[in-house]
Amino acid sequence: MDHHHALLMLAVRDRAFFTLVDQDEQDNLYVSELTAQQAALARLAALVALDGAQVSYIHIVEEALSAGASVDDLVGTLIAVMPSTGADRVVSAAPKLALALGYDIDAALEA
Repeated sequence: MDHHHALLMLAVRDRAFFTLVDQDEQDNLYVSELTAQQAALARLAALVALDGAQVSYIHIVEEALSAGASVDDLVGTLIAVMPSTGADRVVSAAPKLALALGYDIDAALEA
């Protein structure tokens, strides 16, 4: 699907389009033309911007790692979105991402 058509369908909230891309992750990837890894990193960026919950980070980290993203890719995404989201969102996201990766920042700070 070309980008003009996709933008038009998004702008008018075309029901068929939204049903296709909102319900099925495989269809969403196909229509977005992103790789699973790119989509997972984009979702991580959205979580940072929205100040997402810890459980959401756990899910997206599992998704990203299984799609081939590295831990460096995940941390790099946090750093890359800082100019857009602001430092406060990244500071809030860092411990959530760390815990999802199995790293307890609070314990590290106490040591």
